[in-house]
Amino acid sequence: MRYVQLRAFHHVAISGGFSRAAAELFLTQPAISDQVRRLEAEYDVLLFDRTRRQIALTPAGERLLAVTRRLFDAEDQALELLSESRALRVGTLRIVADAAHHIVHVLQAFRQRYPGVTVSLRAGNTETVVENLLNYEADIGVLGDLNPRREFDLIRLDSTPITAFVARDHPLAGSPALALAELARHPLVGREGGSKTRRRLEESAAKAGIALAFAIEAEGREAVREIVAAGLGIGFVSEAEFGLDPRLVKIPIAGEPVLMEEALICLSERAHAKTIRAFFDLARALRPA
Repeated sequence: MRYVQLRAFHHVAISGGFSRAAAELFLTQPAISDQVRRLEAEYDVLLFDRTRRQIALTPAGERLLAVTRRLFDAEDQALELLSESRALRVGTLRIVADAAHHIVHVLQAFRQRYPGVTVSLRAGNTETVVENLLNYEADIGVLGDLNPRREFDLIRLDSTPITAFVARDHPLAGSPALALAELARHPLVGREGGSKTRRRLEESAAKAGIALAFAIEAEGREAVREIVAAGLGIGFVSEAEFGLDPRLVKIPIAGEPVLMEEALICLSERAHAKTIRAFFDLARALRPA
């Protein structure tokens, strides 16, 4: 087994094709294919299913990819350590967040202090955030679940109540506050199953003996917002995430607040990487007393 063979396999697996892997590694496609083929032949194992239009990992390939993700992440950390004099002057910080506004103030401070570091920010629900971190596809996550597994380090960010919202011309618009039982009598628009907002609402309703039936399920906060703005039902969102949209009005949920707590997390094994540590340190420093 050679390093170049593992590197070729890894890049084909994460990029989804031999041509893309060759472009990333500045090699020819036949060279990449040959390295992967030699690796498979040497250990008599099939790593890719090539019978489909798009290549797919076999079960053995999936297991090997889990290993190479750790291998090449460790290589990146070693490079960072050896290049300490350049640390935080260049590089990339990958963040996946269920709601970016919770860390805008930290991002602003981070960019001012480390302008050479490129920040990549993507959206995702709680399940997506955890999956991206475990797969080494992100460095830091922002999510509304404060009970992650033990492999994560965590910083609490803020806590805000969930509010209902409707289109400005909806019959309930202007209501001072409504209980979940009343809201449940109307068509509801909900996020996908992996959404922490939806899970917290359903848990709170279940404790009160209320079953929430969502007439429309949409993936992503913006999709819910557009559906509700069209007058098709009642949506729910953390009050801090409601934003300014003249088409929509909030309806506070009466009774005990249903709270959404946001947290900043990373893999514990990567917590000492310089860019991750720097971002976490700023987040701690900027937390309200």
